[in-house]
Amino acid sequence: MTLSAYLLFLPACFAINMAFGPNNLLSVTNGAKHGVSPAVLAAGGRLLAFSIMIAIAGLGMGAVLVASEMAFDIIKYIGAAYLVWIGIRLLRAPAPTAEVQARDASAPPSLRALARQEFTVAAGNPKAILVFTAFFPQFVVPGAYASSYMLLGLTFLVFELVAIALYALLGARMRRMANGSRAMRWFNRVSGSMMVGFGLILAFTRRPAG
Repeated sequence: MTLSAYLLFLPACFAINMAFGPNNLLSVTNGAKHGVSPAVLAAGGRLLAFSIMIAIAGLGMGAVLVASEMAFDIIKYIGAAYLVWIGIRLLRAPAPTAEVQARDASAPPSLRALARQEFTVAAGNPKAILVFTAFFPQFVVPGAYASSYMLLGLTFLVFELVAIALYALLGARMRRMANGSRAMRWFNRVSGSMMVGFGLILAFTRRPAG
């Protein structure tokens, strides 16, 4: 891959990583509720899901998934239902009292559960694999397919980690600015509503033609 092509890929890729969607909303929510470190560590589940998607797309099976209307719809509806479920849980979550906040601070959340949630949200969005099947090939070098695709994939994952940290920091910052049970109640309502909205948008997403 030429340096000029790679330099063109970098800002375009980072823009995709920073796009505000369900997973980045999850980083904000986890950052606000649990802190930056747990949010970043939990997002390892998302990186694992994206790594699997990159491998699938690199082997050519991603194009098959995109072309299959049934497979696309199954993943889409499962993912949409899961997002709506997370949103409803946030909407119904009680505002944390000072006692609950102190207890949560002394007892860190289950990273396994948070990572599983990150993995499921990422894996349940078939639009994510479109990035690897439609965007990456524009920069892949035919004569060095494996190495160039691997470089693009690793770059994407590094940028995704940066985006995770930035959104987790944003969540933690919002938590400090909105200190108090009433403010956190509204934070849960906004986050929950947005998560439900993402689920509905995903549910009505159509498979790309072609």
